[in-house]
Amino acid sequence: MALPQLYDLLGDQADDLLNHVCKTVDKHTLHLPSPTFIDDVFLPSNRNSQVLKSLGMLYQHGRLGGTGYLSILPVDQGIEHTAGASFAANPMYFDPENIIRLAIEGGCNAVATTFGNLAILSRKYAHKIPFLVKLNHNELLTYPTKYNQVMFGSVEDAWNLGATAVGATIYFGSEESNRQLIEVSEAFEHAHALGMACVLWCYTRNNDYKKDGINYETAADITGQANHIGATIQADLLKQKLPESNGGFTTINFAKNDPRMYTELSSSHPIDLCRYQVLNGYMGRAGLINSGGESKGASDFAEAVRSAVINKRAGGTGLILGRKAFQRPFEEGVQLLHAVQEVYADSTITIA
Repeated sequence: MALPQLYDLLGDQADDLLNHVCKTVDKHTLHLPSPTFIDDVFLPSNRNSQVLKSLGMLYQHGRLGGTGYLSILPVDQGIEHTAGASFAANPMYFDPENIIRLAIEGGCNAVATTFGNLAILSRKYAHKIPFLVKLNHNELLTYPTKYNQVMFGSVEDAWNLGATAVGATIYFGSEESNRQLIEVSEAFEHAHALGMACVLWCYTRNNDYKKDGINYETAADITGQANHIGATIQADLLKQKLPESNGGFTTINFAKNDPRMYTELSSSHPIDLCRYQVLNGYMGRAGLINSGGESKGASDFAEAVRSAVINKRAGGTGLILGRKAFQRPFEEGVQLLHAVQEVYADSTITIA
């Protein structure tokens, strides 16, 4: 992406985002994405040779292959948000083959979607792009609506359909979080034993996290701790929403905190808030991939590029972006994915 185009997309935030110097956690203390990331971080770990091979498949595939950065297409919204609401803008994606085609033509490192979507096309595509099977979901047919991740299949089934990796969500802070934590920990242990990489959606859900019109479910301190728990259960990659605030612990008045969390380890700048998330993933050993968020139409390209710049400059590993890509015409979705990837491929966009 040409620099003038990048500045146009970032608008009045361009200088602040592209020239920010992080004065909190020094970039030299982080384990940053690089072509040797697997050797540097995972080779000394307990991951077996098959897991290393699977991680290599993820990191070597697509337009960002060999850079240490990841661009993943996630489409689990057919369950999480209902298929009708998710695909009404583009009914072609009721057919999962088009989801996989979008990931391939979009140059992604992997496609992350449901058991059904990947199983129905396993023999045709499992050898063409890494499959990341989402093990659990929050289904929306229960009334009144509740937020509870439940398993939709087994780790063995994911392995049998050719998965390179498995993913799961834990709703930290929810009533069911302890059960989800146990289930996902056991699933990740089994997946690692079979040689698959593991990705955790480290989401927080609790209505009491909202106060004075601010939703602290995306606060840096709360999401950072969710990341730390994710790394603790040996997730190889952590998926997290970009932080939009801080001080969730102090405002809601729960858990534990230290004033230095909000002064020395972070600031109000979006890159510093994101770096706090990276810090909690074992200083970047468990790579941070931020969510691309919902589609809002005309602003999607600018928002996606902004998210990529923040994640990259904070020390993150990439974006896992779905709705902004598949809720628009196919070729535009490909272009959007490419625009995000160009941020990570651009050597002039450096770690803050």
